[in-house]
Order: sequence, then structure tokens, then C-alpha cells
Amino acid sequence: MPDWLAVVLLGIIEGITEFLPVSSTGHLLLVENNGWLPKQSDLFNVGIQSGAVLAVVLVFANRVRQFAFEWRNPATMDYLLKLGAAFGLTAVGGLLIKALHWKLPETPLPVLLATVIGGVAIIVIEKWLRGRPVSNQITWSIAIAAGSAQLLAGACPGTSRSGATILAIMVLGLARPAAAEFSFLLGIPTLISAGAYEALKVLKNGGPMETPWTLVALGTVVSAITAFAAVKWLLRFVQTHTFIGFGWYRIVLGVLILLLTFR
Repeated sequence: MPDWLAVVLLGIIEGITEFLPVSSTGHLLLVENNGWLPKQSDLFNVGIQSGAVLAVVLVFANRVRQFAFEWRNPATMDYLLKLGAAFGLTAVGGLLIKALHWKLPETPLPVLLATVIGGVAIIVIEKWLRGRPVSNQITWSIAIAAGSAQLLAGACPGTSRSGATILAIMVLGLARPAAAEFSFLLGIPTLISAGAYEALKVLKNGGPMETPWTLVALGTVVSAITAFAAVKWLLRFVQTHTFIGFGWYRIVLGVLILLLTFR
């Protein structure tokens, strides 16, 4: 298979799965570990995540414009401060985790366990939330829970950053659409920072690139396009649906990883 075609397919997988609560890591592991598509460098994987972020910026263009030009508005400032607190917790905690070298490996067993456990958690939480009152108000507790959930997802590949974040703040009473929006907006600084960190690491260390910059750029563009469509679809979906279907999908995905990896 030509390198460019493999990169396009990986960009599509990343773009579709990054913001859906289904674990992009689990999908990439499935196709790469079974030889369906070639395994790429960490820089490439983080680069295509950054492409998915561009899609969120475009989808929430009005919100981003509001943050940039109307930040003095009390409601906007309050939202920004809580986004900042959640990101700060993620950033500081992420650096600490890296310093301590505490992270589960991106190998089949931990990823499939996180994928299945996450699927079960979605189903249980959604059933528990049924009929309970919800609010669109972002509280400080919700901001802290969102940052903590992102830390959990970062330390446990296969958890799903968006899935963990959305579920954690829904448990605290935030309505599903508002939870999805806060999670997606929080992903902008989080994934951009991760992408910049990996790019600077490669530039600082020098030596040959594992994945050429041209292929990283191609995967990033493809990821941005597909993520844009996925985010737009999910925002409409959560208006009238729960995440239970994604929970069952994750369980099936985990079983598939198990069968294909340990056969």
C-alpha cells in the first residue's frame, strides 16, 4: 500500500474517532497492530490529533470569536476561566505524569480493557442519569472534573478523552449538549499543546524523521476534514440521543481487539 494512502486512511480513522466517545487509540491500535495499516510515529499520531482540533475551531467559530473579542463579558469570562482551570489541571498533571513515567503502555491488553470498561461505564452512567434533572451551567466542580477526566484518559490509552470528559461532567448534572461542547472546546488547547510538545521534541533531538513532514501534513488535513463532519454530526445527535449505542460499540470493539490480537 502506498504511504500516502495509509496516511489518508489513518487520518480518516483519527478524524472520525477523536471526538466520538469510542477511543481513537483503540481504533488505531486495531488497524496498526494487525498489519492492516503501517504503524506511524508519535509525532504523526499527535499531528493528526491537532488536525482534529482545527475542525473544532471551525465548528465553534462563533464561540472562538466570542472568546477572542467579547472576553470582557462576565458570562464569557466565567466560561473562559473554567476552561482555563480544566486545561491547567490537565497540563500540570500531564507534565507530572510524564516526569514520573507513569502511563499504561499503548499495547493491546490495557487498551482493550480500557475500551470495554469505558463502554460498560457509558451504559451504566446513561441508565443512572435517566430521568434526573440537568443544567447547562458550567460550575467549578465541572471544570475540575473535566480536567481530571482528561488526565485519566491521557494516562490510560483506550479510555477516550472526549468520552471520559463528557461522562464525568454529565454525572455532575450537566446536560448532554453542554457537556459535549465543553469537552470539545477543552480539547483545543489540550491537543494543540500535545502536538506542539511532540513537534518541538523532534526538532530538538534532530536526526531522521520517522514520518516525513509531508505525510504528517497530509494526515493532519484529512483528519481535520473528517473530524469536522464527525463533530457536526455528534452535536446534532446528542440533542435527541444518549451515548448508550457508543457504549455497546466500545464493548464490541474491545472484543474484536481481543480476538484479532490474541488469536
